[in-house]
Amino acid sequence: MIIGVLNQKGGAGKTTISVNLAAAFARNGRRVLLVDADPQGSAITWSSLRQGEPLFPVIGMAKTTLHRELPNVAKAYDLVVIDGAPRVNELARAAMLASDLVVIPVQPSPYDVWASADTVRLVREARQFRSAIRAAFLINRRIARTAIGRDVASALAEFEDVPVLGAALGQRIIFAESAAQGLSVIEAAPRSEAAAELMSLADLIIADEKQLAA
Repeated sequence: MIIGVLNQKGGAGKTTISVNLAAAFARNGRRVLLVDADPQGSAITWSSLRQGEPLFPVIGMAKTTLHRELPNVAKAYDLVVIDGAPRVNELARAAMLASDLVVIPVQPSPYDVWASADTVRLVREARQFRSAIRAAFLINRRIARTAIGRDVASALAEFEDVPVLGAALGQRIIFAESAAQGLSVIEAAPRSEAAAELMSLADLIIADEKQLAA
């Protein structure tokens, strides 16, 4: 299964989610590959900071031919996570065409909700070439017990063909602290609420994969 983490808006948390989601899959015993498809190379930089053994390999593939090249590479892994590029439509389209599931991170902000329309448009265009592509919103950096944190899912309901995942990630400093060490949250703080949220997200995606394969 290939999972693309994509959003046309910069600063949505794509790299943070990609790295930590890949780590959660690896902790579940899956063979995981993380593909850095962003020309900025943030995931590659993260992996270079690491001192210990990696949980999974990270490769750079910021190419418009990603959708043609990645499927052969992906055969050696159970799950592949793509850290997609913002605003670069050609690269975003290639990443979407390579993906079985497109995860669209959205922060609880009106600006992020408005910007989601561009990403949904690209998903719909990609479906004209691969109708099996699925997509779902992931609420990221949710602030607990706030009205906007609750209302963002309702605002996203206007995109009827893109549901909101039943797991969300909260705003927590451990994401930045672990990244600075080249670690995932699950390694740096395995008992934290952030780690629990990530494992719930990974479990949800794996359950969906199993349901489709049944």
